[in-house]
Amino acid sequence: MADIEQILGDLNKDSFVSLLKNIIGESKYVQNNPPELIPEEDRVVTHVLNSLLPYSTTTGGGPLIVNHVSNFPKRGNLIVEYPGTEPGKILSFVGMHMDVVTANPNDWEFDPFSLSIDGEKLRGRGTTDCLGHVALVTELMKKLGETKLKLKSTVVAVFIANEENSSITGVGVDALVKDGLLNKLKGGPLFWIDTADKQPCIGTGGMIPWKLHFTGKLFHSGLPHKAINPLELGMEALKEIQSRFYKDFPPHKEEQVYGFATPSTMKPTQWSYPGGGINQIPAECTISGDVRLTPFYSVKDVMDKLQEYVDEINENIEKLDTRGPVSKYVLPEENLRGSLTVTFNEASSGVACDLKSRGFEVLCKATEKVVGHVKPYSITGTLPLIRELKVRHISFFPFFMVTCL
Repeated sequence: MADIEQILGDLNKDSFVSLLKNIIGESKYVQNNPPELIPEEDRVVTHVLNSLLPYSTTTGGGPLIVNHVSNFPKRGNLIVEYPGTEPGKILSFVGMHMDVVTANPNDWEFDPFSLSIDGEKLRGRGTTDCLGHVALVTELMKKLGETKLKLKSTVVAVFIANEENSSITGVGVDALVKDGLLNKLKGGPLFWIDTADKQPCIGTGGMIPWKLHFTGKLFHSGLPHKAINPLELGMEALKEIQSRFYKDFPPHKEEQVYGFATPSTMKPTQWSYPGGGINQIPAECTISGDVRLTPFYSVKDVMDKLQEYVDEINENIEKLDTRGPVSKYVLPEENLRGSLTVTFNEASSGVACDLKSRGFEVLCKATEKVVGHVKPYSITGTLPLIRELKVRHISFFPFFMVTCL
């Protein structure tokens, strides 16, 4: 290991900053917010290729095997491979995405679309998510191409398009997986390089977007006894559903092992109704929200339970708590009952990494050596692209950026 470190040496800061400056200069054109802003990731690919092609088999200047893969114009991915000496042994870095979230220059104290340096700080849209990672891994692959280091394992870097927005599919890592271009990564650990943190992220959450629609009876608010108030029905029904959820899906013992900041949660985030006067009890309303689920519970089980809660509340709606002496959810004389339905948008599962893997062991040692301590953590943020790799049996270990090599 010492020989490898000596041969690779330290990060060439001048080269890194120069490359990062060029890449950040493209950040205005790789903002991802369709349909207004559709990124052109090939602008970033061009700078990566300028760094790596001189050490590639394409030019005959080195061992790097470079594959520029594009299913959409100007929206390419880049797979760079440094061959090892033992067939089947492989190590991969995936997830360095070449798109960024939007930035309004009026909200910044400096130009977000150009690299600026403030002491030890590198500033600009994408420096931490994720153009800085693109530059860093490019420098690593460039160093391997320069030194022609003898490694048993093949090292693969996968720079991807379209990570920041999922409204357009078939562009980024989902397309690479579908086309089988990442199948060879199954032979070894995969490190997902993304959000800026010096500690290893070892778990992510699943997400179930849900929508509860409540139906009552519209009437004048001065005669509330003639109405079924869907807003009150929604508040009480949601309270009951949340209570049951937290009973059926309590904090899991593995969450402490993985260092999750929170257990699984179910909560509302949006409320809407068709509109009307303040003196009018509406006929319907909708509450939307999400479930954030630690990976130790099944997404299907949760969805089935939520449907079960709704069905049972509908069957026993007259037993649901009310609000005040005339609040009710049943009008027998009119043969009317309040009701609720639940629907789901596309759900995704979380990921728990293999804490017994060689990848985890090596990563912890490297983090401790560079940072001085190691404290892995987990969050219920979602990374469905990672789950897709996990489902396809790739030995996976997500890693959120180490700032030094």
